[in-house]
Amino acid sequence: MIDTSTIPASGTRIRSLVKVVEIDTDPATAWADWASSEGVMAWWHPADANIDLRIGGPFEILFSLDPDPGLRGSEGCRYLSYVPGEMISFTWNAPPTLPLRSSNTWVAITFQDNGEGGTTIRFVHTGFLEGSDWDDYLAYFHDAWEYVLDLQRAYHT
Repeated sequence: MIDTSTIPASGTRIRSLVKVVEIDTDPATAWADWASSEGVMAWWHPADANIDLRIGGPFEILFSLDPDPGLRGSEGCRYLSYVPGEMISFTWNAPPTLPLRSSNTWVAITFQDNGEGGTTIRFVHTGFLEGSDWDDYLAYFHDAWEYVLDLQRAYHT
């Protein structure tokens, strides 16, 4: 079972960060990039990944192996749902440098054929509440996800 107690965004106004990008590959391949450790490692190039595609399975991307456990990346994040070749969603956490590290948000990504041999990816990171700490969390990922999606796009160019 997924522990949703770290997701505080219920019954309040939540904010979302939305990115839409075009990728030069088919939806099944673009989706597969997010569905396994090998897929993520191939284009994102983190230090390590622990990804097990199942509801509640880990979606952990480790950006550095040097810090203490719990401070290496998206440790503790989990898959929430998926539709093979079409959609994937998972919990996400703030980097260790931000005060809301222990407050999870969530990401939902859809993959749609764009009719030109490629894929339109709609990437939604949501669950951001109000307040300056949440503003910092949202601002950090505005640039971070742009970078990540650019990596995926470049991998398929």
